[in-house]
Amino acid sequence: MAEAAKKIEEPVCRVNGVTVVPHLSGALYVPEFSALLVADLHLEKGSAFAAGGQLLPPYDTRKTIARLSEAITACGAQTVIALGDSFHDRDADHRIHDEDAETLAGLVRSVADWIWIEGNHDPEPPARFGGRTVPELALGGLMLRHEPSAEDAPGEICGHLHPAAKVAGRGRRLRCFATDGTRMILPAFGAYAGGLSVRDAAILSVFGRCPDAWVLGRDAVYPIPAKRISG
Repeated sequence: MAEAAKKIEEPVCRVNGVTVVPHLSGALYVPEFSALLVADLHLEKGSAFAAGGQLLPPYDTRKTIARLSEAITACGAQTVIALGDSFHDRDADHRIHDEDAETLAGLVRSVADWIWIEGNHDPEPPARFGGRTVPELALGGLMLRHEPSAEDAPGEICGHLHPAAKVAGRGRRLRCFATDGTRMILPAFGAYAGGLSVRDAAILSVFGRCPDAWVLGRDAVYPIPAKRISG
């Protein structure tokens, strides 16, 4: 496990005492279980917007799957756990290009275990791609789910809120992992998924304060303390 963490050369942090590795792709690697966690893939978001008259380049699914494949290879993960909203809506399965569908199914088959956690956009992820579906999942000292729970939940790792942070005195807001060392919210992995400031009330309500951020930079993941986050 230590060799895998060393190979991907990303900073290491701990959530509820469990060592985790925030990867530059936006995925989170858990070396103890050789597991890669991703949140909010939102596959076929582009085609959903196009159906509503807002035209976007229809390549978000292909780009997202390619990045996910690269992250799996980089980490040497044997298990992939998608933390909900993997598909943008219930009809995504009918809009996905055949080639992208085949690539996704092959990616699911490439690991020993693939788990889809139910999200609010995809309470019933399509079965044809393989893997298994659960509402939430305990992983050692971690509890994996899509939406953060209302009560104090040590070890919770979730998605849903798409955290992003702007460092004081720097440029634009960037996707990030948000954590207080006890819980963590993953950044949205999908190519067209947006970002919500870690200082937004929805995220503050999870942690009780502004969390620290592990920001996805151009070439590295940067740990940024809450006091340096401006928005």
